[in-house]
Amino acid sequence: MRINNIHWLWLSALVLTLDQFSKLLLVHRLERFQVLPLLPHLNLVHMQNTGAAFSMLNTAPAAVFILLCAVVSVAILFWLRRHPHDQPLVAAALTLILGGALGNAVDRAMRGSVVDFIDFYVGNWHFAAFNLADSAITLGAGLLLLDVLLQGRRGKGPHPKDEAAA
Repeated sequence: MRINNIHWLWLSALVLTLDQFSKLLLVHRLERFQVLPLLPHLNLVHMQNTGAAFSMLNTAPAAVFILLCAVVSVAILFWLRRHPHDQPLVAAALTLILGGALGNAVDRAMRGSVVDFIDFYVGNWHFAAFNLADSAITLGAGLLLLDVLLQGRRGKGPHPKDEAAA
């Protein structure tokens, strides 16, 4: 049975829902900068990030990131519609990225910044705090890379239709 790629949007909705629910719980339970140890090497911490990954571009207005999310979202929806079948790994990857991007865009629209709360650390070294949306984006990017590697191993080049369009 062939699955239409647009049906993968449930994954975006799940990511968006879990991301926003986790942030809502965190904001109501922890004060800003408060740390709650969970496990060795893992804390919950309430942080606000006005920038992109690793706080890059932290002086850019939230509207810039919201606009970028809108452009990426339209591109992903266009891809899902244009390539309706037979690429489940890419469809899953793109819908993970879409859900994560929308989760962070909702934060920016509502709060002007993104809530980050997952803090991995070793000794005194801490990885940049992140959230479920960031995790979904990273997982989606990893799946896209995996798809490229798998295509190379199978000796699959671009689809003949794609070459004709170029």
